[in-house]
Amino acid sequence: MTKLGIVLDKLYFDHDNGMGHPESQERLFAIVDMLRETRLLEEVVRIEPRDATKEEITLVHDPKYFDLIQSTKGKIRVFLDPDTSTCPVSFNAAVRAVGGMLDATDKVMKGEVDIAFPLVRPPGHHAERNRAMGFCLFNNVAVGAAYASKVYGVKRILIVDWDLHHGNGTQNMFYDSSEVLYFSTHQYPYYPGTGSVNEVGVQNGFGYTINVPIHPGMGDKEYIKIFFEILKPVIEQYKPELILISAGFDTYFGDPLGGMSVSPKGFAQMTRFLKEMAESYCSGKLVLILEGGYNLEGLWESTKAVIEELLEKNKTDYGDLTVETKVDPIIERVKKVQSVFWTF
Repeated sequence: MTKLGIVLDKLYFDHDNGMGHPESQERLFAIVDMLRETRLLEEVVRIEPRDATKEEITLVHDPKYFDLIQSTKGKIRVFLDPDTSTCPVSFNAAVRAVGGMLDATDKVMKGEVDIAFPLVRPPGHHAERNRAMGFCLFNNVAVGAAYASKVYGVKRILIVDWDLHHGNGTQNMFYDSSEVLYFSTHQYPYYPGTGSVNEVGVQNGFGYTINVPIHPGMGDKEYIKIFFEILKPVIEQYKPELILISAGFDTYFGDPLGGMSVSPKGFAQMTRFLKEMAESYCSGKLVLILEGGYNLEGLWESTKAVIEELLEKNKTDYGDLTVETKVDPIIERVKKVQSVFWTF
């Protein structure tokens, strides 16, 4: 059985965006309730997270931006943008969230666990080098990628972002690098407004950003077809040494901030696909990190499906991948743009 590491910490619950905010502590309470009720908590390895250092966080963030977030410590409420604010312990939670990602990466790279899934708050993929946005303070997955490159010498890292929203921060941090291939499926046009099919990277990163902008209403069969039609041939050519997943669950069919129709089975399908790709190309090295997802029942059911798939308690079938879907024209458009860099 796969040894799965889970990261949780009290600070992730203490981070408070204010009454009525969709990115609330209740999101983690729902996941922990699922882990306890299903007894999956007994089948995972608990990883106790540390605080990431300024040196580690500034692998991708501006030092002055780190100081800005640190300056919010102990203050009742600081608004960093209209959607993103801090409470007295938000800085502590944010450095612990990054630390959770780094500890998870360490455990996977050292072979102490096979796969890791830090269940952190605040999320991270919208955070830019010098700007907080979209509920995000520090970019957890981006720091993780930069850390794996620096500490372990990993030169081909794949980040797959299946969150409903485009991970503008993650994309921008590696837009000129071939050491990180960023692949995103996201509702478009929608917040944050980035992620068009023509955003493909620059300089050394030319061709190492792949955006699949899709319309509302796409569900399981569309997502897994995107993975097989576009991502699979790219992985076969790129041969990643490590796969990281920005695991947002706001594509769930009942999410209040989204318009997609992915079911828990769809999340399991994507998880199985990426687990199999990791086993084929990087000795199974796979780290997921929690991003969005604001329907509590959806989080309960979808994280259950993902964790059961990671633990090999289920093996979800992919269905008929030859069936025509409403995403086919988008797939062909992405292939046309990316065919300069990749063979499909």
